Amino acid sequence: MSAESEQVLDKAASVEPAPLATPETPKPATHRQKFLRQIELIDRVAAYDPTVDEAMLNRAYVYAMKMHGAQLRASGDPYFAHPIEVAGILTDYKLDAAAIATALLHDTIEDTPATYEEIASKFSEEIATMVEGVTKLTRLELQSEYTKSSENLRKFILAISKDIRVLLVKLADRLHNMRTLHFVAPEKRERISRETLEVYAPLARSIGCNRFATELEDLAFSHINPLAHQAIIHRLEEMRTEKGSTIAAIARDVAAKLEKQGMSARVMGREKSPYSIWKKLQRKSVGFNQLSDIFAFRVVMQNTDDCYRALGIIHRTWPCVQERFKDFISTPKSNNYKSLHTTVVGHKGTRIELQIRTEEMDRVAEEGVAAHWGYKNQAYGFDEEAATRDGGRNPMNSLRNIVNIVENGGDSEDWVEHAKMEMYLDQVFVFSPKGRLISLPRGAMPLDFAFAVHTQVGETAIGCLINGEHKPLRTVLQNGDQVEILTGLESRVNQDWFSLTVTGKARSAIRRHLRQREAGDFIKLGKTAIERAAAQVDKALKDISWRPAFERFNVTSEDELFELCGRGKIFPAKILEAIFPGLKLPMMLTTDSLTRIKDGGGGAAFVRGSALHELQTVIFSKCCYPVPGDRIVGFVEGDGVHVHSIECEQLEALEAQDESWIDLHWTLNAEKNTLSVARLRVNMQNKPGVLGQACTLIGEAKGNIVNIRIANKPMDFLDVDFDIEVLDARHITNISAALRTSPMIESVDRVRG
Repeated sequence: MSAESEQVLDKAASVEPAPLATPETPKPATHRQKFLRQIELIDRVAAYDPTVDEAMLNRAYVYAMKMHGAQLRASGDPYFAHPIEVAGILTDYKLDAAAIATALLHDTIEDTPATYEEIASKFSEEIATMVEGVTKLTRLELQSEYTKSSENLRKFILAISKDIRVLLVKLADRLHNMRTLHFVAPEKRERISRETLEVYAPLARSIGCNRFATELEDLAFSHINPLAHQAIIHRLEEMRTEKGSTIAAIARDVAAKLEKQGMSARVMGREKSPYSIWKKLQRKSVGFNQLSDIFAFRVVMQNTDDCYRALGIIHRTWPCVQERFKDFISTPKSNNYKSLHTTVVGHKGTRIELQIRTEEMDRVAEEGVAAHWGYKNQAYGFDEEAATRDGGRNPMNSLRNIVNIVENGGDSEDWVEHAKMEMYLDQVFVFSPKGRLISLPRGAMPLDFAFAVHTQVGETAIGCLINGEHKPLRTVLQNGDQVEILTGLESRVNQDWFSLTVTGKARSAIRRHLRQREAGDFIKLGKTAIERAAAQVDKALKDISWRPAFERFNVTSEDELFELCGRGKIFPAKILEAIFPGLKLPMMLTTDSLTRIKDGGGGAAFVRGSALHELQTVIFSKCCYPVPGDRIVGFVEGDGVHVHSIECEQLEALEAQDESWIDLHWTLNAEKNTLSVARLRVNMQNKPGVLGQACTLIGEAKGNIVNIRIANKPMDFLDVDFDIEVLDARHITNISAALRTSPMIESVDRVRG
C-alpha cells in the first residue's frame, strides 16, 4: 500500500499515538516544468550507493535530454522530464545504477534515432538489453488492438522473466504516466486505466510491490469510475470524523499492553485505499457501513520471536476471531510477504484487525522485490540470499507460473485470461503425502493441485484423498490440507473440468488438451458453416483459391482457417468477403452486434455440455436469471433443458432427481457476444431522488434497465427489483458495487429464485 493511502500514527509503542491524519488520495499532477536536476538525481543514488558510477549516470542523463530534444508531452512539458521522473521514482526504491540509467534511456530506442548498438557501446550490453526489453512492448503492429495488447503482454512477461529490473522500470514508467493521465485525450484514459488495473497493478502485487500497486489501482480507478471513487472518498472522510478518536484509543491500548510487557514496537494505523474498498464491495453483498476492516493496525516488532510474543499478549488481552487468524511468517506468500494477521474483539464489540511483523517484513510488504537491493561482496545490487533467508521465497518464483502459461498456452485470448487469473488470486497452502508444500490460489480444488504437481498427474486424475478421506473433485481446498491424487492409465480430461479448476496453469493445460482432441470437430463445423453461408449467396467453394483468406487472417492451411471459424474466432461472412471481393452479403450474415440471450429456443449456441443433445431445446430459467460467468447446470424436462444458475434457490426441490441433471458451461459465443438480463433487489431509503440516483448509478456502470418493480413499500425503505441487461456476471457485480457506494442504499442482492 502506498504511503499516500496509509494513515500513520508513527509513534513508538511507549508514546501516545496521534490521531489519524487525512489521507492523501492520489491526485493528478498539476502542470509544471520543474523536474529533477542532474545533480539532484545523482545525489539521490549516491545517498544509498556511495560507490555509484556517477560519470555513467551523468552520461545517461545528458544523452536522454539530447536524444529527446524538443519533443513535448501531452501536458506541454519537455518529453525528457518523463524519463527523469521515472528514474526519480526508482531512486525511492534504491535500485542500482544500471536500473536508474535504463529508466533515463527507456524511451530512446522507441521515440528517437538511438539504437541498441549505440546504447550498448556508450553504456553497456546490460543496460541496452533492459532498454530493449521495455521497448519491445510498443513495437508490434498486429491485426487487432486486442491481439496487439496480448502480444505486448506476452513479450513483456518473457522479458521480465529474464531480468526483474525491466518490470520495475516499466512499473515506474506506468506510474508516472498515470499521474499525468489527465493531460491525455479522454477517449484514451479508460483504455490505459483498464490496462493498468488488469496487467500492471497485478504484476506489481505479484512481486510484492504494494506501494506501486496501490497507487496504480487508485489512479486507474479514479479515471474508470470517478463517481464511485468520489463517493468512497466522501464516505471515508465521514468515517474518519466519526471514528478518529476511537482508532487513536485502540492504538493506545495496543501500545500500552505491549509496553507493559517490556516490548518495543511501532503501532501504525492503516486505512484501506478507495480501490480496495471498491473490490470488497464487489466481492461481498454488504453496504459500506458493514465493512469491518476499513481501519486496521500494524504492529512492527524488533524480531520474529517478538512478533509471536506480541500475538500471545494480544490474544490473552482480547478475544480472537478464530477464522481471521493467518500465519504468513511460517508460510510466506509467493511474493515473499510475511506477517501475522489476526482480528480481535475489542472495546464495545469493535473488531480490530492487526498485522504483526518486523521492520524488514514491513519493508518487503511495501517494496517487494525492490526491498532486496543492497550491498553484497562490496557490490551494490539484488541480494538473492537476503530474499530467501529465514524461509523466504525467491521473488522471481511468483512469475514462474505466469511465464509457463505464456510459453505453453494456446492463443492470445486463452493465455491472457489465465495469466491474469494467476496474478489476481490469493493463496492457500496444501501438502502432498510426502510433505511437499504447494501454494495454490484461494478457491483451488484437487485438480488444481494435480496439475501443479505435474501435467500428466492432472490429465490422468480420477479421484482424490483429502486428509486421508475420499472427497469429490469439486471440494475446495483449505489451508493445511494434505492432498493425494488418484490416477488412472488414460486421460480423463473433458469440458466439465473447467468448473473444477481455478488456476491458470490447470485451465491452460485442460484447454490445450481439449484443443488437440477437438480440432477435427471444429474443422468440420467451420467448413460446414462456410459452405452454408456460401450457399445462401449462390457461391460454390469447389476449385476456388483460399489464398486471399489465408493472407487476410494470417493462417497457412484450410484446416487452420476452418478450425478458427468453427471456434467462432472468424465469422463465415468475413471469409466469403476475402474470397469473393465486392460480394454483397445478406444482413443476417453480416451482423456482428451483441445477441440477446432469450428465455427459450436457440440456447444451444450459448451453452455446451457433454450430455447435451444438439436437438434439445435450451431454455434459460427466469427464476434465477443465469448470465455468462455464472456456474450453471441443466435440468431435463421432456425435450427441453432448463438452464439454472448453480446458486438458484429452486434447485433444492429438484435435488433428488439425479438422472435429470446435466453439467453445462458457457460457450465462447455467450461469453463474448451476448447480453443477458439479471435481476437485482435493492433496499433503499424512501426519500425523494433516491430511485433516480440508483438508476443513474446503474447507467454509469453501463447497465441497461429493462424493467423496474417496487416489491415492498413500507414507510422508511423501498425494496426495488431492477431487471438489467448485462454482459456477464462480472458486469452485474460491478453494478452491485456501484450501487453500494450510495449512503442512501442499504443493501443490494442478486435475485436467484
